[in-house]
Amino acid sequence: MFRTMSLLRALIGTTRMVRHAPRLTAGLVPDDDVLLDAPDARMAPALVAAALADPEPAAKLLATTRDAAEWEDRDRYVSRLAAFAYSRDGWLDHWLAVAPRDPDALLVKAQLAVRRAWESPARAERLRELGPLIEAAAEAAPRDPVPWRLALDHARGTHAGHTAFEVLWEQAVRRAPHHYGSHVAALKYLSAQWYGSHRECFDFAEQAAEDALPGSLVQALPVRAAFAQLLAGPGPGHGVGGGRIDAALDRALALSAEYPAGDPWPAEVRNLLVHVLVERGRRHDALAEFGRIGPQATTFPWALVAEDPLRGFLEARATTVREVARRTPLRGGAPDPGNPSGTAGADDGGRPGRGGPGGHYA
Repeated sequence: MFRTMSLLRALIGTTRMVRHAPRLTAGLVPDDDVLLDAPDARMAPALVAAALADPEPAAKLLATTRDAAEWEDRDRYVSRLAAFAYSRDGWLDHWLAVAPRDPDALLVKAQLAVRRAWESPARAERLRELGPLIEAAAEAAPRDPVPWRLALDHARGTHAGHTAFEVLWEQAVRRAPHHYGSHVAALKYLSAQWYGSHRECFDFAEQAAEDALPGSLVQALPVRAAFAQLLAGPGPGHGVGGGRIDAALDRALALSAEYPAGDPWPAEVRNLLVHVLVERGRRHDALAEFGRIGPQATTFPWALVAEDPLRGFLEARATTVREVARRTPLRGGAPDPGNPSGTAGADDGGRPGRGGPGGHYA
C-alpha cells in the first residue's frame, strides 16, 4: 500500500508539472537572455572605453558620483572597474600616469590592490602593505565613504581588533550613515567566519535594517546574515532560528517589490534573496522573485554555491519552476512569475506567497 501511494503521488506530481511548468517558464526571461553582472546604462560605456584603453569615460563617471555624493553608485562602479582592471589594467595605468593624484583613479587602484592581496596566500602581510594606498585615497576625497568601506575590508583581512575596526566604522558612517557597502563590510567582520558569531551578525543586521531609510538596500542586510549562517552549515550554537530568517526574508521581499522588475540596482540583493528563499523551501516566493530579477543574474551569491554562477542561477530557477508546478493542483491556476503582483499561494510550510508591484548594492 505504501509503495502504491508513493507511486500515485509521483504520478500526480509529474502530471501537474507537465501541465503547469510551460506557463511558469513562459513567464520568465528565457535562459539565453539572462546575463551575469550586466552593467547598467552608466557603467557600460566606461567598460567599453576601458577595453579600448581609454580611461576618460570611467574618470568622468566616478567624478560625477563624487561631486554628486552618489556614494552607493560610486562604490558599485569602483568595484566593477577594479574587477575589470584585475585582468586588463592598461587603461588604469594610463589614467594614473596622466593624473597620479586623481582621487577616483587612486580609489580604483586601491580597490584593485586589495582584491589582489586578498587572493594571495600571504593575505594579511600583503594587505598590511596597502595601508598607505588606502589612506591616500581617503585623503584625496575627504567626504567619500568608499575608501573607508575599503579600509573596513582591509581591517578584516589584517586581523584588526574590535577597537580599531570601530574607529574605521565611525569614520565611514560619519560620511554616509546608511551606506550599504560599509554595512556589508561590518556584517562580514561580525560574522562567525571572522570575528563574531551568527547572533552578533544577525543582531547588527536587524538593527541596521530597522534604522535604514525607505528603499535602502540596507533593509535586506538580515538576509545576508541568514546566508552567512546557511553557508556555515549546522553546528553547535549554530545561530538564529527560522522565525528570524523568515522575518528577514519578508522584509527583503517588501523592499524588492518597491523596485521595477529587471532593475539592475537591486539585482544582487534579489539574487541573494531568491537563493535563501529556495533554501528555506519558500518556492512560491522564490518563483515571484525570479520574475522580478528578470535577466539580472549576479555572481554573488551563486559563485559561492556553484562552480558556474550563471548555471547555478539557471538551475535554481528551473528547479523552482518544477517544484511549484508539482505542487499546484491540476484544477488550480499556477502563479505567474511574469506578473509578480499576483498572489503566489501558500508554500510547502503553509506560509502565504508574497508578490508585489515593482517600483526603483555587493
